[in-house]
Amino acid sequence: MTNLYFPDEAIKTDDLYFVCYMIERIARQLKQPNKYVVNAMGHDELVKKLSLADVLHAENPLAVTADWIEEYHLQSGKHDVTKVNPNLCEKIPTATQMGKVYKRLILSTLSSNEDYADGIIRVYNNPICEDLDNYNGSAYYEPSPYITRSYYAGGF
Repeated sequence: MTNLYFPDEAIKTDDLYFVCYMIERIARQLKQPNKYVVNAMGHDELVKKLSLADVLHAENPLAVTADWIEEYHLQSGKHDVTKVNPNLCEKIPTATQMGKVYKRLILSTLSSNEDYADGIIRVYNNPICEDLDNYNGSAYYEPSPYITRSYYAGGF
């Protein structure tokens, strides 16, 4: 995928990871599903953020989160993925860990006619995200090939 602002540079997988990480941070802060953030941004804005990710990753993540919330007029909700049964989940995965899970799933399912923004929208709107974001279960820490096969199978 070509960088929107620097056409001689390609968007890297680390840029995809950064955007997935920020989506997770924002969704957790606002108590919204990840797909709420993704759909509020839309394809063109995701392309912009992917193109700027190489620079934005050096910024304070709290400031980037606040900027994106304001820029896309994101609202608080009641979907708290961190509210888990302590008997089933001793430790909630971090936003960075979940950013990596989603990055790997997007990359492993990306078709030749999709860019990273298309992949983000497709994956985050898939019902499998409900399983990945349910930390009372085990889906999020399954090996990446198993998560990919589960994605194509329609669930775990």
